[in-house]
Amino acid sequence: MIEAALYLIPVQLSDVELKHVLPELNLQLVSHIKHFVVENVRSARRFLKKCDKSIDIDSLTFAELNRHTRPEDIAPMLEPLERGEAMGVISEAGCPAIADPGADVVAIAQRKGLKVIPLVGPSSILMGLMASGFNGQSFAFQGYLPIDAGERARQLKEMEHRIMREDQTQIFIETPYRNNTLVAELCRVLPPAMKLCIATDITGPAQSIVTRSIKQWKGQLPELHKVPTIFLLYK
Repeated sequence: MIEAALYLIPVQLSDVELKHVLPELNLQLVSHIKHFVVENVRSARRFLKKCDKSIDIDSLTFAELNRHTRPEDIAPMLEPLERGEAMGVISEAGCPAIADPGADVVAIAQRKGLKVIPLVGPSSILMGLMASGFNGQSFAFQGYLPIDAGERARQLKEMEHRIMREDQTQIFIETPYRNNTLVAELCRVLPPAMKLCIATDITGPAQSIVTRSIKQWKGQLPELHKVPTIFLLYK
């Protein structure tokens, strides 16, 4: 019998077999959960079917939580859990509630005293940091950088200061179709000796996690157009 809790269910980062990135326990638990809070219903249904082909998808309930969701609509999503039924949270990629709107429903569950159980799974933020060679004792994830060029340059300078002043690794992402533009800007704005780790397709067949100085990257800019990528900076 599955415990009544809010299960935070990681999904794969790349299109690989689930057994390569998720524990068997996750797949077993998923088949017993009937109510889900998801970022996207279509991809969540596809993921669940991949977990267990025997799951009757049409018997499940889905509440969609993304940037379009109104704040007042989030708390009612937890009604099944408050009745004593298990619920799951599924994001589009990686771990729910990490750089993900799922954090909002988790916060409400915590305020209500409901049990929250995170399951093991891949996080591009942590895996990129693990393989970068950068400071794993102090780091900050900045999410997406500002679109405005002036604001973005100012944030890059602030990150540079934090790296030097606080000895803190800086981690961020970009919309995949703007990756190439971002890397070119990093090479233009940051000091030549600054270290940049570019981690692409983490856990996927084309995975590449490479750390070089800005000066070294300038001579051989990678092709990152539409490639899932996470960027890390350190001294």
